[in-house]
Order: sequence, then C-alpha cells, then structure tokens
Amino acid sequence: MPVTVVRFNLVAPGATPAELGVRYRTALEMAAYADECGVTTVQTEEHHGAENNWLPSPFAFAGAVLGATRRLAVTVSAVIGPLHDPLRLAEDIAVLDLLSGGRLVTVAGIGYRPEEYARAGVDWKRRGRLQDELLDTLLKAWTGEEFTYRGRTVRVTPRPATEPHPLLLVGGSSEAAARRAARLGLPFFPSAHLPELEAYYKERLVEYGTQGWTMMPAAETPLLHIAEDPDRAWAEYGRHFLHEARTYASWQSHEIRSAVRSAAGSVQELRDEGVYRILTPDECVQQGLDSLVLHPLAGGMPTAEGWRGLRLFCENVLPRLSG
Repeated sequence: MPVTVVRFNLVAPGATPAELGVRYRTALEMAAYADECGVTTVQTEEHHGAENNWLPSPFAFAGAVLGATRRLAVTVSAVIGPLHDPLRLAEDIAVLDLLSGGRLVTVAGIGYRPEEYARAGVDWKRRGRLQDELLDTLLKAWTGEEFTYRGRTVRVTPRPATEPHPLLLVGGSSEAAARRAARLGLPFFPSAHLPELEAYYKERLVEYGTQGWTMMPAAETPLLHIAEDPDRAWAEYGRHFLHEARTYASWQSHEIRSAVRSAAGSVQELRDEGVYRILTPDECVQQGLDSLVLHPLAGGMPTAEGWRGLRLFCENVLPRLSG
C-alpha cells in the first residue's frame, strides 16, 4: 500500500489572526479525521518571517497534531537545525516522543534562506558546523547521561521513550549532508529523488563503519488535491497552488534540489508541469504513485474546499489503495 501523507504548512497570504486561528484549528480537525481514516503521516515544516504566514513553529504544531491523533506519524520535514538551541530542541523532541509513544519523526536540514539566519542572528557561514554540533548534541542528550557541551558538563532530562533515540534523519541534497548522516550513523533523507546521492551516502557508511538507511522521495512525488471536476478546481483554486509554488521557488538557488520545486509562472504552466496535481478519485488511483501527498490547505486554499478534497480522498481513494 502506498504511503499516504497530509501536508500542512498553514500558508495563508493576507490572513488576519482570527482567520489563521480558524485554519490552524481546521488543520487539527483534518489531522484527526485523516488518522481515523488510516492516513499514514502528517507532514509539516519550518520557515520564518514569511509574509504569507508560513508555519514557523513546527514542533508546537506537531505536538497539537499528536495530541489530536492516535496512530499516524508526524514528520517535521525539515527543522532548520542551526537556528535552534540544541539542548532545548533535545528536550522538546524528548517530551513529544514521550507524549506520542514515538510517533514524531524529525528531519534535520540546514535550510537555504540566508535571511532566516540573519533574522535569528546566526552566522550563515557557520551553518555546517552548527548542524554538526546540533546532531551530536541531540544524540548525546537523549542518553540521559552527562556530557560536555560548549565547555561545561550538562545533562538533559527526561529521556525519550524510543530506543535508542527518537527517529532523527539528516535531510539535504548535498554530499556534505550525506557525509554528515553517514558519519553519525543516522538515516539520510534526500530532498529529492537523487539515486546518485543515495549511492554516495552508502559508500560513506562503509567508509565510516556505520549503519544507516535512506528515506528518499519517489521519482514522482506530486502534491495532490482531489476534486470531482479538476477543470473547475484549477480555475477556482489554482491560484493558491501557484502562490505557494512561486514563493517556494523564489527562495531556492539553482543548487537546491527539491521534490516539489516548480518553475511555473502561471496556473496553466503549473497544471502542465505536474508538480501540483488536481485529480478525480479514479485518476488518483490510476496514478499508481508510491507516495500520495495531500495538500488540503495549500497556499490559502479555502477550508471548505480543503475538506472536500480530503474527504474525497479518504472515502473514495484510500479504501481502494488498501484493497
């Protein structure tokens, strides 16, 4: 059965605090519904200072989703590691691991927006070293034992429930990220379908004498919305997908590789490109995708339309995938 994911980044350009509150609560209701229907995962992410209200606090949101659900995993993909205090992040993840029974998955990346580093007062040029420190600190902190951190002896409590530690993957699209994961014996999460980078990671595992595995996006990992009439849905709601796609593309340099990167400049180009797809239930089943990523609140999508798409998926697609 394919992996099924509901993605939330809570983008809503121009929304008031009251409107954002409705969207956040709707996301929790959607997560609870998806959990009851058997969806595998809720995915969320982190960006700071975005004018369109992109979610900046993924672990607070993850905690709310974990509290509203019973079975599905919540993946933070990705946390921008160097922007976080390592000891505090170790505590936050440990608490969420205990609360959820191990359902939190953290993908640690270094980000690609220098302005986020400047906003946080973190040196962009030191991001690799800071990421190394963060990952090393998390692994030591979760043992519950004392260790040396920045010249002083510290201990982090409580210990998480998951052994040997909460699921932590290293994300990225560079050889540096693959080396970092292999050196620490952590699983690697390439940000796109990059078989050559996966092979490089496996070579480094042998070199370092460590063990690990790869969670890599499939060759096709489109963002999906389900509708009875895709033509109508594109005409009425395509602008929401385009807003998100153009925002995301504007942040990324040509060196960054992403499974959902778009070059579209219009709704029609976006539709033709296939990174975002609006499909009927039958079309969704016929796609034969290994991973189905629903994006019900994409780019400020009205909540009523988001609900229609999610219900169509859970009622008319999901039962046919398991059968």
